Amino acid sequence: MSGHSKWNNIKRKKEKTDGAKAKVFTKIGREIAVAVKMGGGDPNNNSTLKVLIAKAKANNVPNDNIERIIKKAMGDGDRNSYETIVYEGYGPGGVAVIVECLTDNRNRTAGDVRHTFDKFGGNMGTSGCVSFGFKEKGVFVINNEEEQYSEEKIMEDVMEAGADDFSMEDGMVEITCEPSSFNDVLDALQGMGYAFETAEVQMVPDTYVSLTDEEQMKKMSLLLEKLEENDDVQNVWHNWENEEDYEG
Repeated sequence: MSGHSKWNNIKRKKEKTDGAKAKVFTKIGREIAVAVKMGGGDPNNNSTLKVLIAKAKANNVPNDNIERIIKKAMGDGDRNSYETIVYEGYGPGGVAVIVECLTDNRNRTAGDVRHTFDKFGGNMGTSGCVSFGFKEKGVFVINNEEEQYSEEKIMEDVMEAGADDFSMEDGMVEITCEPSSFNDVLDALQGMGYAFETAEVQMVPDTYVSLTDEEQMKKMSLLLEKLEENDDVQNVWHNWENEEDYEG
């Protein structure tokens, strides 16, 4: 998903077409397969796999699909060799963008990502040019549109789970923690019966950029959309503050 979790952004992504959902399933499946090959198929002994299973479930990937991907990876059914590459750059108006990729062809991916930046008014920079302005955080988003969770209840459970902070707005609850605590907090919240709209370690920006120029907003929206459509791109993080205000 793009950027820092906002409930309306999450709803927008969950309302995508079946084709787009299939692409999300494929991308998460690729991450799971790589994690299994690196650390085995038991999530209790493979923390990376455990995080990805939580992410898959938050994106409504069926359990049967998850189990099939793990079994296939354990049997070395997918012999492609993937590597993780992170690209950084700027979108229109100086919006900072981090693009996390999983690819079996570094040259193809670098060319595609650079072309997308150039086409929509951005530019790809060097490693570290924007990532210094982001911090890794464990992020859990819970649907509270029916207001079933009071602030007192969330506060009590967040403290008990060992998370750092939470916020409640627009019918959602967002809980954050240190990346190193992610698995423990995940276990605790799941044990309390919570289901998640998002459960993953994200790159969260320290500061945000707000765009006011309509053309810049259009290009920035297209830049994010085209990056996310790229099969090699796993995650796109950015600091565009008012993304949800652009209707397209």
